[in-house]
Amino acid sequence: MKLMTISEEGIELIKAFEGCKLFAYRDSVGVATIGYGHTKGVKMGQAITQQQAEQYLRADLQPCEKILNACGINFRQEQFDALCSWVFNLGVSNFRNSTMLKYIMAGKEDTDITDQLVKWHNAGGVPMNGLKRRRIAEANLFLGKEVYYLDKNDNICKR
Repeated sequence: MKLMTISEEGIELIKAFEGCKLFAYRDSVGVATIGYGHTKGVKMGQAITQQQAEQYLRADLQPCEKILNACGINFRQEQFDALCSWVFNLGVSNFRNSTMLKYIMAGKEDTDITDQLVKWHNAGGVPMNGLKRRRIAEANLFLGKEVYYLDKNDNICKR
């Protein structure tokens, strides 16, 4: 099995949802963050360049790629990209302990896996519309088609 890396399209998906801030800020649950969601060693008042933000993102994606490659699954590129985005956003430990990983390792159907993926749309225990949109984008990317959507009440639905 060839080791995979996230594609530029996958990185662009992450960038679109993370946004880039060159000055440290507190995220929705109060964690000091900078660049494209970088948190390790960030201090309030810190500033970085765009180039540093890109470097942090690429470095932060390496553990995501590593744990997905350790699954020993021949993912399609869009599946790998979607899962990298999810793992990047939620953390390697959440992935390691997730039902989604169990489903992947058990060879469950793709829609069973994405049904697990879209459940992770809370921050600090509160449902977040931005996370719902991100999970829908990741699930649809994983499947290679539009299956999930938000209804008029911002509930995640499946066609």
